[in-house]
Amino acid sequence: MGANEDQEMELEALRSIYEGDESFRELSPVSFQYRIGENGDPKAFLIEISWTETYPQTPPIISMNAFFNNTISSDVKQSILAKLQEAVEVHLGTAMTYTLFEYAKDNKELFMENHHPVHSATSISNIISVETPNTAPSSKKKDKKEQLSKAQKRKLADKTDHKGELPRGWNWVDVVK
Repeated sequence: MGANEDQEMELEALRSIYEGDESFRELSPVSFQYRIGENGDPKAFLIEISWTETYPQTPPIISMNAFFNNTISSDVKQSILAKLQEAVEVHLGTAMTYTLFEYAKDNKELFMENHHPVHSATSISNIISVETPNTAPSSKKKDKKEQLSKAQKRKLADKTDHKGELPRGWNWVDVVK
């Protein structure tokens, strides 16, 4: 079988295995993401696997550059990627995307044992600046809401349905005149 046939078969298998699994996401027919760990888990991480043209004879591209992984130090990321590369070498020539995701799930604690959440140098509280108004609040003019006359309100009510929405096709243009 050629590389494309192997990829098509693996793609079908992945879609059927992970159907309904919210941790799995297919970015494209040759690129997949899987979240290892639960949503609120501080040791959760995201793995992205992209197939090359000649996959599975050549290794896939494994990445942890997703925004989800910003709290993980680069040392821990490199460690995880190195362990996944070892698994890739063992399974080279076979469909391995599912195997890699399962390997990462099974060894999550081992991968994240040296993990200490990293916070970026500028926290959100440093980014947001509080501005104080220069004028006293009493001198501020309040914006007045536009008042409609009874005739204007009636005309507006005639154009809309009981929910206040315009009827379907109200802005259509006559094609034939």
